[in-house]
Amino acid sequence: MKVIFIVNPISGTKSKKHIISLIPKYFADTEYTAEIKYTEYAGHAEKLANEAAKDGAIAVVAVGGDGTVNEVARGIVHTQSALGIIPCGSGNGLARHLGIPMSAKGAMETLRKMNIRDCDYGKICGHPFFCTAGVGFDAEVSDTFARAGKRGLITYLKTTIGVGLKYKGYEYEIEIENDGKKERVSSDLYWLITAGNAAQYGNDFFITPKASVCDGKLDINLWTKFNKLTSPIVGIQLAIAKIYHNPHVHIVSCDKVTIHRQEEGPIQWDGDPSHGPKDVVLECVPKGIKMVVGKPKRNIL
Repeated sequence: MKVIFIVNPISGTKSKKHIISLIPKYFADTEYTAEIKYTEYAGHAEKLANEAAKDGAIAVVAVGGDGTVNEVARGIVHTQSALGIIPCGSGNGLARHLGIPMSAKGAMETLRKMNIRDCDYGKICGHPFFCTAGVGFDAEVSDTFARAGKRGLITYLKTTIGVGLKYKGYEYEIEIENDGKKERVSSDLYWLITAGNAAQYGNDFFITPKASVCDGKLDINLWTKFNKLTSPIVGIQLAIAKIYHNPHVHIVSCDKVTIHRQEEGPIQWDGDPSHGPKDVVLECVPKGIKMVVGKPKRNIL
């Protein structure tokens, strides 16, 4: 059985040389045949992953940042190949949610065990996402962060603070759908609206702390505008997975949400920014992808 490692040599925050050297050592005495393929351009990881799935690979492993993980995952949805991850990104939100160790050796050990689960993924305006997606503040941060000269947690925190000092929020009208039944949520001035397939953005900052990749639902964080003087408290709530205690936060679980806004604007999926339409549709695709999982700290697979 083949395990295909797709390496993006320029993405993420870690050198790939050490990881590449570990692959033959960890798979030499297993039933799996490991192969390494390198990306050469944007979107190449998706193409390589899809080819690997058609070739019958049991797992296709993303070795790169969060963008590489998204590309590889897009290439194997609705196939029999499972997504594996060697975390090399600045946030590693999906890997952390799945209980995959941040160390290369720990991630390799998880892959060797090949514990595979049928998992959900989401779509925003038709674009697949596997961790989080949304509009508002996080989309603005993603757009600014993508244009920053450096990656990593420090740069992300500086970007978040910088955008937060100027950000004022927007008015949205929300429509929630469950089991074919629609429910309109009153218009309000929202700071952000984030859909979580997984629980966190990355770096253990939990935006939808109770989200599960196996429940057939998206958790939607509807966050109304708040006093910026309380930002330190908000930061703590995100870090300890208690943001739902914030009086400005309302989290709902649903199959689908439609966000009506007054004009086109930024959206983000798995940390990648893009320009989106006035009406933004997010929906869950139940059991649409297989994933190699580890031992999550919070038992919320």
